[in-house]
Amino acid sequence: MHPAPSLILFTVLSGMGFGLLVWLGLGLRAPLGLAAFVMFALGYGLAGAGLVAAAFHLGHPERALKAFSQWRSSWLSREAVLAVVTLIVLAPHAAASVFFDQPLPIIGLLGALLALATIFATGMIYAQISAVPRWNHASTPFLFVIAALGGSAILAGLRELAIVLMVALAVAMVVHWWAGDQRAAQPGSDRGSATGLGVLGRVRLLEPPHSGQNYLLREMVHVVGRKHAMKLRALALGLGALLPLLILALPLGLAGLGLALFAHGVGILAQRWLFFAEAEHLVGLYYDSR
Repeated sequence: MHPAPSLILFTVLSGMGFGLLVWLGLGLRAPLGLAAFVMFALGYGLAGAGLVAAAFHLGHPERALKAFSQWRSSWLSREAVLAVVTLIVLAPHAAASVFFDQPLPIIGLLGALLALATIFATGMIYAQISAVPRWNHASTPFLFVIAALGGSAILAGLRELAIVLMVALAVAMVVHWWAGDQRAAQPGSDRGSATGLGVLGRVRLLEPPHSGQNYLLREMVHVVGRKHAMKLRALALGLGALLPLLILALPLGLAGLGLALFAHGVGILAQRWLFFAEAEHLVGLYYDSR
């Protein structure tokens, strides 16, 4: 699929923001006064920036409010509702920490659970799409959750926790790629099953259905050479998890945290670009691109 910058920024920024709100809500990072203002502003800002980036991917951004109306059946709608509810619920906890130096643990815990559910819902937006076999498995939301919590743990200065989560993130990336490769190799549908002619032999296209580009080809079909995909996977794994793990294990203080966060951010951007670029939509069968 087309790796749109708006979707990449949405998933990375909102994940980092809501992940930070998880730690702030749980009290694992419990700043007060001005420090609380900075940390909560950072969490709210990243989460809000991600949601704004997502709105720009809509064909009609002015209709973004309609995304809240289908929560019974749509993970996209559930993610939007959960995001707004999370920001509202955590507001009293944030205000009490900033202005009264008195966090509200119960509200913070509720907000942390909602933030975690928001990240999970973001992953489920993609995991539930059966027409994209590479996404349609359980490791997809798990990867989103671990990536969000790992990066935000670095941002929050939770060094020991971030080390554990970087190990988990490395494992999650490898498992996601392996599972995605397995699902893509056996998508469950092919030209034979789509046309009902598979019993007669191998079905192939006589000629492509279009001589030029169209919307489906631009948005749903994006070809990445396997050689380049392997390089990007190595880049995502190395910068997104392994290098931050090494840096965090060294006694480098705040400079180390900043360097680890920068490396992780670059790696996750590469991972997320590849996440979309490698996704083969089944509509590609029609265009002989799978």
